[in-house]
Amino acid sequence: MNFVALDFETANHERHSACSVALTVVRNSQIVDNYYTLIKPETLFFWRNVQVHGIHERDVANAPNFAKVWDDMKPCFKENKLIVAHNLPFDQGVLNGCLDYYEIERPHFQTLCTVQSSRRLLTELPNHKLNTVCDHFGINLENHHHALDDSNACATILLHLENNFGTEPLKKLVKHV
Repeated sequence: MNFVALDFETANHERHSACSVALTVVRNSQIVDNYYTLIKPETLFFWRNVQVHGIHERDVANAPNFAKVWDDMKPCFKENKLIVAHNLPFDQGVLNGCLDYYEIERPHFQTLCTVQSSRRLLTELPNHKLNTVCDHFGINLENHHHALDDSNACATILLHLENNFGTEPLKKLVKHV
């Protein structure tokens, strides 16, 4: 499989408040590259979000805003590319919120949600949270809610699903946006 796993962390409930992003690039079913950066959102940080991911306003004081980060990310978001996330509606919502906020045209690409695919294929699990699915497959998730660790975990989950179930049941869950 070839895909890019995506994970955002946000400063607050606003969809344009991305404060970090990570991409994990998979080619021929192997993780071959990673991208991670802090992002300076043009909004305030909410204490609960900070409590979850540990990123403070001072941490992003010299970070680029999303419009600058998008220049690095954009090549991954093409019509024929597959973007994967664990709880895709959240990450896609943050991506769209940031793109809209900075008046950047939304790209078209393919998507797959590893929450949805694990629900479909791993029916025996009590829930399909990232840490639960990682525990099931023996995937090390040392820093949950660090965007890079989460995107790597998401990519590894999809590779385990591919290895255990093949690509056919996964292809049925791919959507185009």
